Amino acid sequence: MDSPTGSYPAAPRVPLITLEEAREAVRLLLHFADDSPEGQAAGAWAADVALRLPAED
Repeated sequence: MDSPTGSYPAAPRVPLITLEEAREAVRLLLHFADDSPEGQAAGAWAADVALRLPAED
């Protein structure tokens, strides 16, 4: 087993979520965006995440 400060594994890493999943998360967050505090947070997070995603083809 590698030491905690040793080399990285050779196997490719899978992203936490795929681009398609991230786009779906943004769509769902926008669905719940409204004037409530939770809705405002959902809208703000959706906007922040959407800016980080590549443009759709």
